[in-house]
Amino acid sequence: MSKVLLAGATGYLGGYILSELLDQQHEVRVIVRNRAKLEQNNSEKVEVIEAELTKPDSIKNCCDNIDYVISTVGITKQKDGLTYMDVDYQANKNLLEEAKKSGIKKLIYISVLNGQKLKNLKICEAKELFVEELKKSNIDYCIIRPNGFFSDMEEFFYMAQKGRVYLFGNGEYKANPIHGEDLAKICVDSIKKPKKEIKVGGPKILSQNEIASIAFNVAAKEKKITYLPDWIRKVILFTIRTFTSQKFYGPIEFFLSVLSMDMIAPEKGKHTLKEFYKSLKDNNI
Repeated sequence: MSKVLLAGATGYLGGYILSELLDQQHEVRVIVRNRAKLEQNNSEKVEVIEAELTKPDSIKNCCDNIDYVISTVGITKQKDGLTYMDVDYQANKNLLEEAKKSGIKKLIYISVLNGQKLKNLKICEAKELFVEELKKSNIDYCIIRPNGFFSDMEEFFYMAQKGRVYLFGNGEYKANPIHGEDLAKICVDSIKKPKKEIKVGGPKILSQNEIASIAFNVAAKEKKITYLPDWIRKVILFTIRTFTSQKFYGPIEFFLSVLSMDMIAPEKGKHTLKEFYKSLKDNNI
């Protein structure tokens, strides 16, 4: 039986990966900043290291007796003053150094689709810098490149609930976002696969117009879409980059940038965006 170290187990994707690892009967060790954030039913089945990857001394020997490492570590909504370079790059590099010392078989890292093309964005710059370190490390690796989660599409549904969706341009850029549960299976299955890089999306390619239509349908609202000229998106990007901190503008910068391009990846998984929106409605989220 393989023993897997999972870093980032309390995040959106990490939670699904932890469940999938346990379902596939792997022994699991997790590194978390806060043990209390682990789901109770999972925390009792895993070995827990409470540490901060940004502090190398706190993770010494974390990879001892580990076969595989999976890292989903990256900044989402942390509020402790850390930058993308601190977390998406350096924290993962600290983990990589421990993995090298312990002689693990493989490290699986979750980055983003088109990360190389989006290196002008702070979040992607940090992620891709770590990818370069991983490729030079002489450790077997796999880079997972999802094109976006269903959770990234929540704002379309919230706008639809309020009666109007705003889109930049003509709404024809396409993507096939994926559910965390579907992506988790691909991440865990990659342990035994020889591929060095896996690009992955959800089961259906949709234009932004189609995403808006699904949102209106589930929200039971009349379809009303306002199309904003793309120069407005560019002005917003310039403004937030100039007048706000990286901590504030980073996620918005990424979201506004990917809205202006196709984010299409090989179609995988079974969960649909319509089902996801229905769950938001049913749970009043």
